Amino acid sequence: MRVHQLTLAAVAVAASLSLTACQNGDDGAARSTPSASSTASGASPSGGGSDQSGGKPSQGAGSDGKGTAGAGTGTDASGKVGKCRTDELAITAAERTIGGDKDGTVAVTLKNRGTRECTISGYAGVDLRTESGSLSAQRTGQQPDTAVLKKGGATYFGISYPLNTSGGSGVRVTGLVVTPPDETRSVTLAWPGTGTLPVTEGGGAPVKVGPVGSAGQGG
Repeated sequence: MRVHQLTLAAVAVAASLSLTACQNGDDGAARSTPSASSTASGASPSGGGSDQSGGKPSQGAGSDGKGTAGAGTGTDASGKVGKCRTDELAITAAERTIGGDKDGTVAVTLKNRGTRECTISGYAGVDLRTESGSLSAQRTGQQPDTAVLKKGGATYFGISYPLNTSGGSGVRVTGLVVTPPDETRSVTLAWPGTGTLPVTEGGGAPVKVGPVGSAGQGG
């Protein structure tokens, strides 16, 4: 009876030792092999820079070139050329009266000194400064054309005024004020024409201005 009990005890001890050895072997395998979750969190792609946008590089403002495609052309978003502004124009005036003409002529030049091309059309505002006040030129009524001025390009219009042949002192002209079409800013120039206008009953013949593009005797 005692021998049988010893045998059972030996078997139990052997089974216990075998189970312990098996458990130690499993723990060692777990420690030597990284888990799937640690591999995913610790690894990084060799290329780097991938993100949720699919790895495409970000683009700064204007990187597609659209912002500069029309630079220097003067075109707006609709593709139309913008109007000429006063500060983009070099405005000069010169006497162009031909001997024998009944009226005097002053030609005004508008030259594009800006960095873009621009359009200009219509009548400029023209006022003569005199010792008796300001005298506004009347429009001739001609149909204006539209001109596109490239950088350095120019157009003209003419001013006709009555010559003082009365022998009197007349009204002295002290300056010329020009306002380009569709603009509010003016440029004041020296008056290049005859120094005086005749004084007659009813005000005399009016000063007249032609549309931009009518060079008169300018050019």
